[in-house]
Amino acid sequence: MTAPLVDLSIHHTPKGVSDRVAFGFTKLLRFCADTFFAKRYGHRAIVLETVAAVPGMVGATLNHLKCLRRMCDDNGWIKTLMDEAENERMHLMTFIEVAKPTAFERFVVVAVQWVFYLCFFGLYLVSAKTAHRVVGYFEEEAVISYTHYLAEIDEGRSPNVAAPELAKRYWGLADDATLRDVVEVVRADEAHHRDVNHGFANQLANLPQGAVAPCPPHIELQPTWKTAA
Repeated sequence: MTAPLVDLSIHHTPKGVSDRVAFGFTKLLRFCADTFFAKRYGHRAIVLETVAAVPGMVGATLNHLKCLRRMCDDNGWIKTLMDEAENERMHLMTFIEVAKPTAFERFVVVAVQWVFYLCFFGLYLVSAKTAHRVVGYFEEEAVISYTHYLAEIDEGRSPNVAAPELAKRYWGLADDATLRDVVEVVRADEAHHRDVNHGFANQLANLPQGAVAPCPPHIELQPTWKTAA
């Protein structure tokens, strides 16, 4: 499978206080990630994908409850956000196989996840538009980070190891797929999430919605059931 082409030039120009707050918050987190991880992209991905898997679940939960209260249709938002959360979790599971997290990084993951979950939950209750704009900007930065990761691999500074088996199954990659192939499909996923969340924010602000980058096909992984001894 070939990853869809990604338009690297897409950027939502902040308009109004809400957008500027979302953009400034994203840039602050980007500065922290760059300072802490530098060019250790595999380890950066582990922590950031843990955070990235939170918004979809929060948004799906709150939209689900809102639709129950109002007895109305969700117009496909819940399924889209749940798929986003699962997709980001699969990114995490993939990069755990690539870059084994240290005990300290596991602690950071737990701490950051709880803090971010509570903050994002509160933000979504106050302003769903701002929350989706934050995610849109997060994903813009993710596309940039994975583009840098590809350059590191192409220039020989990061080893182009074999793709994890989980990634081959999930994205339907070839048996001889490498880390570069994985990073390409992950970047395409992030571009799709970028456009979807900016589109949700625009819809809530009654603004025109732009085109959405294609998402690489994913293979549904079936649950395995434990049988009684």
